[in-house]
Amino acid sequence: MSVIQILVVDDSLPWQRFVQNHLDATPELKVIDVAADGSEAVQKAKEAQPHLILMDICLPGMNGIEATRQIRRVSPGSKLLFVSTLDDIEIIQAAFEAGGSGYVSKWDAGRDLIPAIRAIVLGRRFVSNSLTGWHGSSNPETIT
Repeated sequence: MSVIQILVVDDSLPWQRFVQNHLDATPELKVIDVAADGSEAVQKAKEAQPHLILMDICLPGMNGIEATRQIRRVSPGSKLLFVSTLDDIEIIQAAFEAGGSGYVSKWDAGRDLIPAIRAIVLGRRFVSNSLTGWHGSSNPETIT
């Protein structure tokens, strides 16, 4: 796969711009669309079948975990990377159980986002080092 097509799901326009600018610096990554809520994410994932979806958890209407469950059914080939400010161990676990392959703290995104995307595309799990309370985070890349 030469270019990784990415759907960004977040209701914050400044965050969407940050991600777009951050990923634009990497030629093999391309943001193909954005969604601002869970329902829109499910619809756009179904239509676009992106390689990767960057998913926030706190979204208006349907939250990111429920949206991920639905996306797994309509776009089974898409990998999901959660990017959130939430660092609760139960939420991180729920994100993985819903079908996520990684979890990046928004506070660490400048450092972790691109390595996380690369790891997930290669079939690895990724959890930000700052999320030390989660059992799978002994290092940022956890191969499973």
